[in-house]
Amino acid sequence: MRRPTLNIVTLGCSKNKVDSEHLAALLEHRYVIRHDDERRSDVVIINTCGFIGDAQEESVDTILEYAELRKLGKIKKLYVTGCLSQRFKKDLQAEIHEVDAFYGVESVNLIAADLLKEEVQPDYCSRRVLSTPKHYAYLKISEGCNRRCAFCAIPLIRGGHVSVPMADLLEEARGLAKQGVKELILIAQDLTYYGHDIDGKSHIVELVKALCKIDGFEWIRLHYGYPLGFPDELLDLMRENPKICHYIDLPLQHISTHILKDMRRGVDREQTIGFVQNVRRHVPDIAFRTTFIVGFPGETEEDFEELCQFVKDMRFERAGAFAFSPEEGTAAYDMPNDVPDEVKQERVEKLMAIQQDISLEINAKRVGKIEKVLVDRLEGDYYIGRSQYDSPEVDDEILIAADKELQIGQFYQVKITQADFFDCCGEIA
Repeated sequence: MRRPTLNIVTLGCSKNKVDSEHLAALLEHRYVIRHDDERRSDVVIINTCGFIGDAQEESVDTILEYAELRKLGKIKKLYVTGCLSQRFKKDLQAEIHEVDAFYGVESVNLIAADLLKEEVQPDYCSRRVLSTPKHYAYLKISEGCNRRCAFCAIPLIRGGHVSVPMADLLEEARGLAKQGVKELILIAQDLTYYGHDIDGKSHIVELVKALCKIDGFEWIRLHYGYPLGFPDELLDLMRENPKICHYIDLPLQHISTHILKDMRRGVDREQTIGFVQNVRRHVPDIAFRTTFIVGFPGETEEDFEELCQFVKDMRFERAGAFAFSPEEGTAAYDMPNDVPDEVKQERVEKLMAIQQDISLEINAKRVGKIEKVLVDRLEGDYYIGRSQYDSPEVDDEILIAADKELQIGQFYQVKITQADFFDCCGEIA
């Protein structure tokens, strides 16, 4: 008999992607699994994002699109899970009747049990059906967050910080290595808090050391840190161990002391500057990726200009900016002195224009250098790859002319020949 098809549509961050891959592993013996946006399928599961307004809107639009297909009989079952469903389940149930069932976060086993019509043990599932190219994968080391930033709804959605046991993570990582994964990307809401819920101490250095010992991984990349309590030992390990990419993704959010205080970040201007300088002192060639929120309630023109000057002075290799989105239930939701939407957008555009010029100058200095590049895919006349300084989907890419056949998922020495604002061109050295 033909196995029914099951399509998992994942929206939002890489943490959702990992959840979807675990779910797929529980169902692959009964279903033909797809991770795409195919409109025809026996069963569709939408893993939603509910972090900020734009993401919520995308999730709702996606649900409505598939609900229409469900109504027309083009799909047989429609399930919705993830952050949006966790936050607004009752509202969604009342408005969208074509969905067979709504689930919140951490519902992998419940959804699997519903689809399989049998009990699924709630044990940690280390197997994954990857939605990424087979040569890289994300490893979610914890769930939730104990920080209480004024703008962030994650603790409301996913609860407090819970570390995945290290033995489970190492088992999962070994399984990924056996599947051919060469780049392992560690993710969490707060990477460096790993282990605090177990014994009050950070165990991120111990975990990274153990992961470095697993054969198969050539790159280990760190995403989503927090400036308060970031361990110098982790930076030393990054500098000394060739497996760890000289890369950090750490949202700083702002530089104005009074805005940082209102955001409840736990650091001020001087501490933030000192932290960035300390990171670069330990790992001089690090690619520092960060994000900023503009238009936070009470942000004056002087505050914003202070942020612009900070970006100019620090010259971050990678930076993004987002307009403040008031999220229901957060401390910042009804703060006074909100910034008009048009001003927020103007500030986003101005800050990103500053970063664009910085990115071009930094990339121009790469011309003539030879870098180790991982080839991700072939697009038209070019292979698309990345250096250790770039994470997939969010950072710069290196275009290599497809005049010679290269293997997807393999590393090559590439000489950078041209630079643009956010991409480079190169040739095999």
